[in-house]
Amino acid sequence: MPKIYTKSSFLIIAILLFLVSCKSSKTEPEAVFFNLEIAEDATPKVLARILESDKKPISSIKFQKGVYHFYPERGLEKFCYISNHNDVVIKTAFPIFDFNNVTIDGQGSTFIFHGKMIPFLIDNSKNITIKNVSIDWQVPFHSEGLIVANDLKNKTFDLQISKEYPYEIRNGQLYFIKEYYEHNLGQAILYDKERKAILFDTESYTPLTYYNYLPSKENKKVIDYKYKIDPIAPIQNKIAREYRLRVVELKPGLVRIFNHGKKIPAIGNILACKGEQHDNRLAPAIRITNTNGFNALNVTIHHAGGMGVIAENSADLILDNLNVIPSNGRMVSTTADATHFVGCRGKVELKNCTFNNQLDDASNIHGTYQEVVAILDKNTIGVRMGHYQQQGFVIGKPKDSIGLVRLSNSFFHYESLTVKEIKKINSRYQIIIFNEGLPETLKTGDLIENLTAYPEVLIENCNISNNRARGLLLSSPKKTVIKNNFFSTEMEALLIPVESGHWFESGNGANISIVGNTFQDCNHSGYNRGVIRFVTDDDNENIAFTNIKICDNNFKHFDNLIVEIANTDGLLFKGNTISSSTTFPKLHNQKSAITIKSSKNIEFVNNVYAGNAPTILSKDADMDNLEFN
Repeated sequence: MPKIYTKSSFLIIAILLFLVSCKSSKTEPEAVFFNLEIAEDATPKVLARILESDKKPISSIKFQKGVYHFYPERGLEKFCYISNHNDVVIKTAFPIFDFNNVTIDGQGSTFIFHGKMIPFLIDNSKNITIKNVSIDWQVPFHSEGLIVANDLKNKTFDLQISKEYPYEIRNGQLYFIKEYYEHNLGQAILYDKERKAILFDTESYTPLTYYNYLPSKENKKVIDYKYKIDPIAPIQNKIAREYRLRVVELKPGLVRIFNHGKKIPAIGNILACKGEQHDNRLAPAIRITNTNGFNALNVTIHHAGGMGVIAENSADLILDNLNVIPSNGRMVSTTADATHFVGCRGKVELKNCTFNNQLDDASNIHGTYQEVVAILDKNTIGVRMGHYQQQGFVIGKPKDSIGLVRLSNSFFHYESLTVKEIKKINSRYQIIIFNEGLPETLKTGDLIENLTAYPEVLIENCNISNNRARGLLLSSPKKTVIKNNFFSTEMEALLIPVESGHWFESGNGANISIVGNTFQDCNHSGYNRGVIRFVTDDDNENIAFTNIKICDNNFKHFDNLIVEIANTDGLLFKGNTISSSTTFPKLHNQKSAITIKSSKNIEFVNNVYAGNAPTILSKDADMDNLEFN
């Protein structure tokens, strides 16, 4: 019997043929290869291919091994709010937007950038890998000069400046000329030329006393602002101050600096400067936002005009053999943190990394506090971002758990709510709608933090040394392991803070294991601080930190103070060895090696102390039974 085809049968067959046709015609991602023919300026070719990715998907981008230059003139222009940086218009050759499962492999190449560029700008992507590449700038964002003479009586010193750092003097001020950029002396610090590290006791000599404050300080208050202002923002910060330092050229390449108010630097030291604070974080090397899964493998960052890696609102970030080290005989690598993670979740892992000579911390891992400035209805609030270099940051996404915090009562949240929607009104002000009703106890002035956006942290087998500022800032309540690292930092090796009054960086350090590390002569800048330090902004006795283990570490220190414990419930200090080094003379010769206040459940087990502090423990009166052993 012959088959009878109905209209519906023909329709089904047509649909099936259409679907098969669509599937067969789908463009498969391809591997893209660039050779040295584009090395003179790789920006146009690389950018053009990336911008075609919506029609011609990419699985990988590989480069023939060599040196590639990237110039901004033909780069993609973007305005970026970048956490802990200036908000800038930048250009990039690698806009990795909405990409999935893509690897960028330099195969041993060096990428040299010019001017205000962000080499890798990654957003709203998944599983992105960058590997086997070095990142550098032809002209660095900082400048260096050698101190060749000084006059202690007249408080002057002479700076010899090489041709690598061209400059000019305008109205008595020194300006260094860069590609598409310039900076004045601004923030400056001394390096030891022989050690190629921050100078011992640099705080006695720097920062430079760059400003005088005018007698008419009332101009700070002459405007009656209706709403809160940020006193350290660039506009407010300029009011009621004038330049104090004066610079005169003695001959080409040699300048004399007058009116410095601190100790006059010694001959032979190197002065590194990067311009004023509100205008010197412009171009991080790798910027990651809203991305799940990022890997950096065998990547070297020689320089950046800001941080090496800055990641925001992202998850599962693994950096293995990421090396931040200076090139070309420079003292400075990146001009800010080597790495920084804001509001990230999942895992953050730094393994087998070297973080040397950056002008800020090796890593800072935290959330953000935002202030409740308006209660708009039964489930809606208005919040304000506190620091001008965190403008534009969105604190979370739907379903995230938001904690309500009143630090005067507790360092922990008193209530939590889940996000329904966040409306970004402007860079500082956002409206958050919650699924639940607001508690009656909520009031303006309270803070919020995202309880969901904290990661588990692993930092293992890393070398953190020769840099300004701290080693690690740790502000995650999730499991954190700091294992088998070497620290020799200008300030604290490990800072575990609650920071609510300046940068508004949220997070209570908890569940932290600090195991098998070596701490060599940290805190040599001049500050009287512990090598490991727990600290809060608010001067109260509330508990902030819990479940801490400091075990099997080796402390070799020139001074006496090793650990500052505060506001902590549950800390085990076990199997550690503390000894004195003779690398530097004692700066403060503190009474105690370990100080403890506002804490409980502290335990010392099987430690060895071979230092020479008069006492090992300084503690509150209610801890009389606590002993070091």
